[in-house]
Amino acid sequence: MTIQFTPMVRNLLFVNAAVFLLASMGALGGLTPMLALFPWTSDLFQPFQHFTYMFMHGGMGHLFSNMLALLIFGPQLENHWGGQRFLVFWLACGIGAGVLYQGVRHYETEGMRQARDRFVAQPTAVNFADFYRDHAPAYAPAVAEKVQALRERPDDAALVQNAKETVVDMYDATLNTPNGSGMVGASGAVFGVLLAFGYLFSHTPLQPFLFPFPIKAAYFVFLYGMLELYSGIHPVPNDNVAHFAHLGGMLFGFLLLKFWEQDRSRFY
Repeated sequence: MTIQFTPMVRNLLFVNAAVFLLASMGALGGLTPMLALFPWTSDLFQPFQHFTYMFMHGGMGHLFSNMLALLIFGPQLENHWGGQRFLVFWLACGIGAGVLYQGVRHYETEGMRQARDRFVAQPTAVNFADFYRDHAPAYAPAVAEKVQALRERPDDAALVQNAKETVVDMYDATLNTPNGSGMVGASGAVFGVLLAFGYLFSHTPLQPFLFPFPIKAAYFVFLYGMLELYSGIHPVPNDNVAHFAHLGGMLFGFLLLKFWEQDRSRFY
């Protein structure tokens, strides 16, 4: 595949790089954390974040990988559709990815809220351990001694109060940490573009990095999607990748492609 700098792809590369540079330099001031996408129940959530989050990135590597994928797969789609339709597709996939991810995250945080309330109402060692095992497993080893202490001294008022505060703080941190609770990145839009490429140019051979042989684009996209689904259902500890946002980009991309196929008389 020949890499091209088509106009809309070039504009998206420029905007994403410029926003990253401004944020890194502190030029956006206190706005930077507010442009990420926070959970719907977070005190920091704003509706406009469904749009702005896709122009923010968590680091140079995050930006580079997303923009490289845009540069590899985007130009052929822009040549096929035109710049205006490509931009609509990019933004729709990014917004759709955020919506699906937010839905999954809302389900998870609602379960966390219920577990918090259950422990506050019944501060037993079992409920304390269950909260961390099910909703904050990365921190479970750090509270193991406190779990044991609750088993041994369930009537220790100071210990119980401290455990309650720990659980409440963990829940609040999950929703309301300015530099930790929000999702950023164009990955959802990128995965929508990847899906469209595999759908429209299914027989194009691709040879991913470290892959021993070429594979058709359709097969590559399918395998990548299955990997994301598995990773989303079975996350590893400290996995900060928004797998369901990736799947959301692919899902909304597919739905938009099918809609355009049904309504060929309209441009977008």
